[in-house]
Amino acid sequence: MSHDSQSSYFTLFQLPQHLHLDAAALEKQFYALSRKLHPDRFASKPAAEQEAALAASSELNDAYRTLKDPILRTQYLLKLEGVELEEQSKAATDAARATGIEKKQVVPPELLEEVFELNMQLQEMRAAKQMGEDEPELRRDLMTTKDAFDAKMVETQAELEGLWTAWDAAVDAGDEAAKARVRDAMVALLNKRSYLRNLVRDVNDALGL
Repeated sequence: MSHDSQSSYFTLFQLPQHLHLDAAALEKQFYALSRKLHPDRFASKPAAEQEAALAASSELNDAYRTLKDPILRTQYLLKLEGVELEEQSKAATDAARATGIEKKQVVPPELLEEVFELNMQLQEMRAAKQMGEDEPELRRDLMTTKDAFDAKMVETQAELEGLWTAWDAAVDAGDEAAKARVRDAMVALLNKRSYLRNLVRDVNDALGL
């Protein structure tokens, strides 16, 4: 069930709920709306109007920042569609780090074997560090693994862009079944992207990068 699109960021900028957006049109609308809400225009107005303009300006900035970034835009659109990507959220990451409790993230099935091998390499690396030993061969293996995961991140981005195109076509056609298929595929892909990003961070930490 999607939220009321009347109040969405897309509506605010008079844009369709597409994932490929015209960046120039978005920017032009942002500056036009910003001018209307400029504090100077409300200097002589009652305090309530000034506060309302300030709140509207704050929402406008949030909307622009969200729609300008392709990944934030995708997450926001999925949220409108009723999908909450909690494992993606910064708050969940911060909470997990603060408490030392790992965020529950399911390993994408196609990465199971590689993740198992990576965890073995990371354990060996940590053990070597504790012993005060330098393991050039282990470092080389980890760098190779990092390159492989970096390449997968690039692949994931390309797949995601393909899904944006499919989503936009489904929206234009009013095809709810196609929208649902693309939505589920985007959720799986964003989760995979998030998981890969965390793996690369773990490797970087182990290598001291």
